[in-house]
Amino acid sequence: MSVPTVDLVIIGAGPAGLAAAEAALHELAAEPRFVSTRRSAGAGQRGDGSGPRIVVIDSADQPGGQFWRHRTETAGTDDGRLHHGWDDYLALRAGFDAGIAAGIIDYRPATSVWMVEAPPDRTRAGFTVCTTPSHGPTASEPGDRSPVLHARRLIIATGGYDRQLPIPGWDLPGVMAAGGIQGFAKQNGMLPGSRFVIAGTGPFLLPVAANITDLGGDVAAVLESSSLTGWLAHAHRAAGVPAKALEGAEYAWAFLRHRIPYRTRTVVTEILGDGRVEAVTTARIDRLGAVVPGTEATLENIDAVGLGWGFTPQLELPVALGARTRVDVDGSLVAVVDESQRSSVPGLFLAGEVTGVGGAVLAAAEGRLAGAQAAAEITGASPDDRTAAHPRAFDRTATRRTIARHRAFAEAMHRAHPVPPGWTDRLTPETIVCRCEEVPAATIAEASTTLEADDARAQKNMTRAGMGWCQGRECGFAVTCLATGAPDRAESSSLHASLAQTMKRPVAQPVPLSTFFDL
Repeated sequence: MSVPTVDLVIIGAGPAGLAAAEAALHELAAEPRFVSTRRSAGAGQRGDGSGPRIVVIDSADQPGGQFWRHRTETAGTDDGRLHHGWDDYLALRAGFDAGIAAGIIDYRPATSVWMVEAPPDRTRAGFTVCTTPSHGPTASEPGDRSPVLHARRLIIATGGYDRQLPIPGWDLPGVMAAGGIQGFAKQNGMLPGSRFVIAGTGPFLLPVAANITDLGGDVAAVLESSSLTGWLAHAHRAAGVPAKALEGAEYAWAFLRHRIPYRTRTVVTEILGDGRVEAVTTARIDRLGAVVPGTEATLENIDAVGLGWGFTPQLELPVALGARTRVDVDGSLVAVVDESQRSSVPGLFLAGEVTGVGGAVLAAAEGRLAGAQAAAEITGASPDDRTAAHPRAFDRTATRRTIARHRAFAEAMHRAHPVPPGWTDRLTPETIVCRCEEVPAATIAEASTTLEADDARAQKNMTRAGMGWCQGRECGFAVTCLATGAPDRAESSSLHASLAQTMKRPVAQPVPLSTFFDL
């Protein structure tokens, strides 16, 4: 099988991926070599092989990522009322569609990258990217599209997913990730329930509740485990992004208008129901995470619960390539990059949530920087002279300032809304931790104390926690905390090593056996 070589592959078409494609497109289009090659070869063709080409791969059916997930475009136009920054998406999408129409961008939706490889010596850039349909039966690629690509430069912008903590009863039907509820609402224009409780920590709980009420649902309560006074020590960092305060004010008004109860330092202690969610018990907690006696209460007639404790960056591909990682202030594993979004692997750029959870504006800024730098390396142009020589090129210095401000805000947010201490103390021995394999907390505790299963890999071997369909994406953080000690008590090296193990997957995504026959 002939494997085509392309200049740039971007994995992910969310805010970071779309912005990376836009910036790379502008950088490449400004090069005389690119313009002359395109004119002589025609749109979509590489001519003599020297003309750049961008391939954007995304597992979803349409661009936007989780943040801008929207109604199926074949069914009509999304009015954007459930979205923030919708105008930014439309602007990025217009440039993206123009690049596709011009034959410069090869967009591959509904496609998963299940494996990436770098040269064995790791001293030069270049990657092998293996793809497969993300859902549905395997189909032949249209035209000359090969399921395997060689890329001179690679940008990974795969985003993240909801971080979950086990709660007694969270395996009942009707319990979803908070992001799952929002994604369902945005894509379908309807709700997976009628009366909701949204619980966890962080500002993300606010838009989820607002989207529910916008679509006619009832929110019985939003339960925030932290105290909002946690922002006071970091107010100077939050002040650097005033737009976030305005966004918060919009949600505050929505909560007042719809009379949504918002309770701080309050958690769900148990989810109740016979065959599905019917009620939840709640309680206030003190600053150490212990339940305050006498504050327990029950919310009845609940048919849907949304849980969210921050996000987990999707790092399977960067980890497979050997990219350097660290543990961020929120306890999640993130990739390390330099000021131009370069990773520790030559030719590999990372942008968005994979470098640390911080929101769509930050992700887009990092994507632009990654796209521009990758394109500059492809063409051999000096990025320092780009702004002066090409007025349309964006200002790298200003973009780095934007990144710095939003990174500071993200750090303040993580410190104000940490995973609450004491959550492990509210588990019962029967509480399911790994829902795929139905592994209870008692089994994990026993393996940790009697079998020295003190990290995620050992727990997988001994208990099957993380062995199921999601491969530890849902339970990996919780299993790590239970095996090594909660993040505020664990040694940073053991926490880092265990979290990294949850991301080590030679096959990054589920694939049909037929995929291997094409290699």
